[in-house]
Amino acid sequence: MVHSNAPASYEGPANWRGPNIRNSEDWHINLTKSHISEIKKAVQRSIDNRIPILELIPECFHLPRLAQVLQTTYQELLYGRGFVVFHGMPVQDLNREEIIRAYVGIGSWLGEPVPQNQKGHILGHVKDIGFDHTNPQTRIYGTSYRQLYHTDGSDLVGLLCLQKAKSGGVFSLASSVAIFNEIARRRPDLAKVLSSPFVVDRKGEVPDGKQDTYEIEIFHHYKHRLLTIHDRVFINAAQHRDYVPRLTDQQIEALDLLDDLAGSEEFRLDYEWQQGDMNFAHNHQILHARTGYEDYPELDRKRHLLRLWLSTKDGWELPPIFAEKFGTVERGQRRGGIHVPGMKLTVPFEAE
Repeated sequence: MVHSNAPASYEGPANWRGPNIRNSEDWHINLTKSHISEIKKAVQRSIDNRIPILELIPECFHLPRLAQVLQTTYQELLYGRGFVVFHGMPVQDLNREEIIRAYVGIGSWLGEPVPQNQKGHILGHVKDIGFDHTNPQTRIYGTSYRQLYHTDGSDLVGLLCLQKAKSGGVFSLASSVAIFNEIARRRPDLAKVLSSPFVVDRKGEVPDGKQDTYEIEIFHHYKHRLLTIHDRVFINAAQHRDYVPRLTDQQIEALDLLDDLAGSEEFRLDYEWQQGDMNFAHNHQILHARTGYEDYPELDRKRHLLRLWLSTKDGWELPPIFAEKFGTVERGQRRGGIHVPGMKLTVPFEAE
């Protein structure tokens, strides 16, 4: 709920609007020849030393110069704008194992990877593999269908572009801080609705001792910060269950306003992926989406992104209710991700 002492608006660098930063170079980081050399050497050392991908950590993935950039990036993600885009990851020079080692190794400097589905995948493949987007239990990342603005189930999310689409697949970001501020200004009644619980589906990925659905707010006002958990697709999926109350007209109006603002030119920041681009974003402050897309007919040219969900060791304090989605809210613990009984962590080299 919106507490009586919650501010009417939140300020800070994460309170941005797309048009105001679209032409800024501040959120772009170009990997240098020195950085790329470090990455390739770290990858080869990890192979030579037979270090399993699941065990890649900064102590065994040395990046002397790039580490300084990643430390600055970490601060920017948590306490700045909330996202960055790296350019120039040499995916065309590396085989699939080397790419994955490079990506997981770099990600380890920002956080610990957590599983993204009930199969225990700590590396996700965002690729159309023929799933039916009309099935309420489908995870949309396995389709070419558009994804609405949402947050993922971790502190940080990372995406690495291996192949871009023939057309479409435009990636968009929006500040949930700026969106809340605008909703609170226009419709404080709907800001209260979005700060009250919604029933959310787990799409069959149910942790031990939990139910198929859970209740959680979208906007959380905690320790003088605004945190956001949102995925309307999972809210809509819960509506297919007989025991879940139907969304009220006011709840639908509030969700529509949130989605409309996030997707408006006034708030969103569009980005066209290029091969070798790598994005990281802070889920607690940043919503992301993508348009639907068309693939090339050749199988090896299908749009393909690799995804990481990362748990920050000393990240933000989270409201206790986040444990419904994150498993634990303890700082220093591996929090976030999908956890189901009997699951083992794996690193798939292809989409499954």
